Amino acid sequence: MPASIPQMPSSDVLPAVESLSSESVPTDSTQSALDPRGIALAVLATAAAILLAQYMQSVLIPFVLAGLVFYALDPLVDRLQRLHVPRALGAGLAISLVVSGCAVLTYSLMDNALEVVEQLPVAARKVRSRLETDHPPTAIEKVQEAAREIDAAAAAAASPEASAPPGVARVVIEEPAFRASDYVLWSSLSALSLLGQASLVLFLSYFLLVYDDLFKRKLVENIGPTLGRKRITVQILNDIAVQIEGFIAVQVVTSVVVGIVTGVTLWAVGLNNPWVWAVAAAVLNVVPYFGPLIVAAGLGIVGYLQFESAAAALGVASLAMLITTVEGYWLTPALMQRVAQMNRIAIFAGILFWSWLWGVPGMLLAIPMMVVTKVVCDRIEGLQPIGNMLGE
Repeated sequence: MPASIPQMPSSDVLPAVESLSSESVPTDSTQSALDPRGIALAVLATAAAILLAQYMQSVLIPFVLAGLVFYALDPLVDRLQRLHVPRALGAGLAISLVVSGCAVLTYSLMDNALEVVEQLPVAARKVRSRLETDHPPTAIEKVQEAAREIDAAAAAAASPEASAPPGVARVVIEEPAFRASDYVLWSSLSALSLLGQASLVLFLSYFLLVYDDLFKRKLVENIGPTLGRKRITVQILNDIAVQIEGFIAVQVVTSVVVGIVTGVTLWAVGLNNPWVWAVAAAVLNVVPYFGPLIVAAGLGIVGYLQFESAAAALGVASLAMLITTVEGYWLTPALMQRVAQMNRIAIFAGILFWSWLWGVPGMLLAIPMMVVTKVVCDRIEGLQPIGNMLGE
């Protein structure tokens, strides 16, 4: 029978624990955790990474887009592979399906989209003229008018017709005239550049889909010598795949729902080209807060041009905002229960940061990159506070 352990009186337990904790914890732990040199190096490394990401955006953006296409199509390619379809053939079929769907949708709505684009400047000028005629000039407008008059007087005084001092020759700099051929050439080059970037993204996506297992195996082999680091790498890769695939699935479902409901609603109220705005609402739905505001503003301008009523324009814009509000507060939270959820402050700050860093592509890619960042931070012990700050 084992010997009984002597019991320590309760009055002696607390001093013993306090003495033990004071001996086991080093006194300089706080100083080592707040090492100024380490903080300075971390700040410099972060700044260098941000500058590098901004400088290399033309290279990094295609890789990020290819990664999203890979995670969106990887489940379909895996299912085709389980049906004994070679992975190379399955990847080609999946990418061809996406390209064909986008091409058919673009071709079917091209004329209506061009009509909407032509209407927007006319509607904006009409709204501006209506506001100028309906409201008396404010104090700011009077100051601006006075500034314009002063500028005109200064320009007239500096004109070649004004008297010049003796012996001084006036020089007039003429701006080059606008040439339509230059604009056509610039547009053609932009279209070719966009087509080249799209082709690059599709090729990268295809190779990622084909060599998925090889890439993961090489990454795990070279991540480090210890088994623990390899295990953490595998867990991070699996979590990223689950979270991104779930996020993309939820985003596709919600965007399709928003597009269909928006198109039907606009068709019911009699707005011209409702399905163009439905596609715009579905695409911009991937950008929280800013996307619905852009669609609502455009619908308000077009609604005012068609119905010639401020109340009708406000009603059309309010309908679009109501649809996205219902989707954002009820549908998306119900579908994202198993996806890494982030608080709204982190989402707003992330959109501002990535739109500043990469412009419009950064605004569209902000949320997926933040999801990946949160998954990585949740799995690495030293970065878990960052993941906790991003989460709800």
